[in-house]
Amino acid sequence: MRKLLKRILALLMVIVMAIGVVSAPIIKNGYNLYRKAVQEKPIEEKVIEIMKSENYTEYENISPVFIKSLLKSEDKRFFEHFAVDPIALARALIVNITNGKYTQGGSTITQQLAKNMYFSFEKRMERKIAELFVAFDLERMYTKEEILSMYCSLAYFGNNCYGVKQASKYYYDILPDKLNQQQSNELVATLKAPSIYNPSTM
Repeated sequence: MRKLLKRILALLMVIVMAIGVVSAPIIKNGYNLYRKAVQEKPIEEKVIEIMKSENYTEYENISPVFIKSLLKSEDKRFFEHFAVDPIALARALIVNITNGKYTQGGSTITQQLAKNMYFSFEKRMERKIAELFVAFDLERMYTKEEILSMYCSLAYFGNNCYGVKQASKYYYDILPDKLNQQQSNELVATLKAPSIYNPSTM
């Protein structure tokens, strides 16, 4: 696994170096976007807001079955990486280069949390760079369980349901720790396209 990881990192370094001149302005703009966002509201303040929200759900109060289903779908190596998944990122880079446009982001749950906290869902490289800087800060400042709790408390599940607590109550009239396998799978599927796939339409 370590040898594979080293090879992937080496490949990423070669790709980054090859496109360094072209990407330099994008990285700079992304960093500036990140700095502006965290200066307007520091990450610590954002996190306090999330944890004080009535939608916030502690990791221990979310069904392990749901967590397992979420990680399988969204971020298989969540507990192994630090903010960025090199394997997913390499795969996304190859797809994007092949397609000649930005179609895949290879985002981890930490990156998705960063996006939900600060940025729009517009597919712009500057936004992806800014999101990365926030993701690195989050991984440095909080535990994996805290990051998962925040993600699950902010994610949109359709029908105006923000967070797994609202979604569990709305769709199944239960708390998140009671979600079974089928319910967990349905909610996780909803994350891909909340307006199309949710338990109300399945």
